[in-house]
Amino acid sequence: MEEDNQSFFWIKSEGERKLATENLVPGNQVYKEKLIIKKGIEYRLWDAFRSKLAAAIMNELEYFPFENKSKVLYLGASTGTTVSHISDIVGPSGMVFAVEHASRVARDFLDRVASYRSNIMPILQDARKPKEYFSVFGKVDIVYVDIAQPDQTQIALDNCEMYLKNGGYFFLVIKTRSIDVTKSPRRIVEEETEKLKANFDILQSIDLHPYDKDHAMVIAKYKN
Repeated sequence: MEEDNQSFFWIKSEGERKLATENLVPGNQVYKEKLIIKKGIEYRLWDAFRSKLAAAIMNELEYFPFENKSKVLYLGASTGTTVSHISDIVGPSGMVFAVEHASRVARDFLDRVASYRSNIMPILQDARKPKEYFSVFGKVDIVYVDIAQPDQTQIALDNCEMYLKNGGYFFLVIKTRSIDVTKSPRRIVEEETEKLKANFDILQSIDLHPYDKDHAMVIAKYKN
C-alpha cells in the first residue's frame, strides 16, 4: 500500500494499483465499492468512472488541498459518491456542506450517505441562491462544483464570492455539453476558464477522458 500525503491511498487489489480512501464509517458502503482491510484499517476503493475527482487524480491532478479538518462547499452532491470520499478525507473534524437541488436524488443522498456521516451537512437548495444556505457557517477552504447548467461557471463564482476564503481552492467541473453542444469541448473549456481569471489564479486544467467524455476539471486559487 502506498500513501499519498495521507489524504488518499494507492492499494494493490486484484493485481492492480487502485485509488482508495480510509473509510470514516467502517463496514459502510456507499455505491457497492469494494472494502479492503490492511493492517486493521478499512479502505474504500474510489472508482474514477463514478467520481470526477478520482478521475482527475488518475489524470495527474497536481493540487489536492482536501485534508484532515478541511471545510468544503460542494455544489451538485447528487447521490453522494464523491462527497462520501471527501468526507473520509476531511475526517470527523472537517465538514462538507453538500448542496443538492433535485429532491429525488437528495433523498437517496440523505439515506445512503449523509445519515451515516456527521461531517456532511446536506443542503437541499438551489445552487443559484447561495444566500439561502442557512447552514453554512464561516468561510470554506475549498469550493467544489459539479452541476449541469449552461451558466454553471457563474453560479460557481457567486458561491465562491460568498463562501470561499482568501487563498482558498476552487474545483470546477466543466460539462461542455451542458453549456453548448455546437462548440468544440476544448473551446468551451477555454472560454469558461477565461471567466475565472479576474478573481482566480488558474493552477491546472484536466481533461477527464476516458472516465468522463467532454468533461474537464479546472483547479484555481482565489486571489481576492
